[in-house]
Amino acid sequence: MERFYYETPSVSRKADALEYIAEFHRFGSDINGSGGLDRFTDDYEGWLLKLEEDRNLVPDEKKSPAETYFLVRSADKKIVGMVNIRYVLNERLKKYGGNIGYSIRPTERRKGYNKINLYLALKLCRLHGLKKVLLDADTDNPASWRTIEALGGVMLREYFEDEFDHCMVRDYEIDVEKSLERFSHIYEPLLEKT
Repeated sequence: MERFYYETPSVSRKADALEYIAEFHRFGSDINGSGGLDRFTDDYEGWLLKLEEDRNLVPDEKKSPAETYFLVRSADKKIVGMVNIRYVLNERLKKYGGNIGYSIRPTERRKGYNKINLYLALKLCRLHGLKKVLLDADTDNPASWRTIEALGGVMLREYFEDEFDHCMVRDYEIDVEKSLERFSHIYEPLLEKT
C-alpha cells in the first residue's frame, strides 16, 4: 500500500521541485497550488524566502498568509503533488481562490492522489481551527471539482469569472470535520505515520 506525507519545501529539494514544475510545462498543463514556484524557476532560494514571508503575512485585502507543501510518496520520496493552504481569507479570496489550491504532476494523475492531497490539507485546516473551507475549480477541469465533491464538497455556485482566468468556475464548501470523519477509514491508512 502506497503511503504519502506533506513535506515543507527546502533547499535539498531544489532539483526535484524544479523538475516538478518542468513536467507541467512539458505537458502544457496549468500549475495550481505551487505557491508561485513556477515564477521562481531561476530563483528557487528566493521562492523559499517568499514562502517564509507568506507564512507570516498579516492578512489584508491584497494578501493572505499561506503555507505550501510538497505531497511526497513515501516509497520513492517523489514529489507527486503540491498544495497551498490559506487559513485566513480576505474578501478577494472568498470570491475567488478559497482556502486550498492543489495540483498533481501530470504523470501521476488518475491515481487518486489529489484526494489524498486534499484530505491532508483538510487535516491541517482542522489544526488551524477552520470548520469550513472554500475551494473553487474551473468547470473545464472535472478532475479538480470531482476531487472536491469526492471529499464532501457542496457546490455553492457556478459563474463566469472575468477578473483572472476568464472562464466558468464552480465554488465549493467543505465541512472539515464531517469530511475528515467520513473519509478517515479510506485515507488514514494511506498516510505516513510521523
